[in-house]
Amino acid sequence: MAFGRSSRTNGMYAVPPVEPLTLKILVAGGFGVGKTTLVSAVSEIRPLRTEEVLSEPGRDIDDTAGVEAKNTTTVAMDFGRITLREDLVLYLFGTPGQDRFWFLWDELAQGALGSVVLADTRRLEDCFAAVDYFERRDIPFLVAVNCFDGADHYSADSIREALDLDPDVPVLLCDARDRESVKEILVGVVQHARSVARDRRRPAHT
Repeated sequence: MAFGRSSRTNGMYAVPPVEPLTLKILVAGGFGVGKTTLVSAVSEIRPLRTEEVLSEPGRDIDDTAGVEAKNTTTVAMDFGRITLREDLVLYLFGTPGQDRFWFLWDELAQGALGSVVLADTRRLEDCFAAVDYFERRDIPFLVAVNCFDGADHYSADSIREALDLDPDVPVLLCDARDRESVKEILVGVVQHARSVARDRRRPAHT
């Protein structure tokens, strides 16, 4: 069927199915920050996980300070999908947090619209590397502060200052366990990425 035309069935015009726009979003951040939890909370399909149990030798490499109860780690990626609207589907790729798996990041980042950098105020320095990665590659991102139970809470402005973020980078608070909270984060990164794209297309004033 040609685009823009309808077919007639039993005297009624059949509406052609909507072909959704599919977008790729990365979920990045430090070890134990909640990336797997975030993808699992919002995915409408059973998420693909590549988690392995932390071994005793691995505990000397993976800093579990502040997340002592964590006993697994992502070794490749997490994958999930969410339909935000009939015409908009997001594919979510959670990146591994440890430095030794960073060789995967370049492959995962190909074709990404933008990224969520998940942060934990107890270990804020752990997301510096992710922020630097996306800044260097001009990939739009926002920072989502995962508000863990018992962790100190700070304002978005305080987080922005601590991370030395550009003024246009959104900083949002979230609960990575809560579907609606995560959806707000994903809508935010799509809106931010589109805003960045519009600014880049705008001719510079001479």
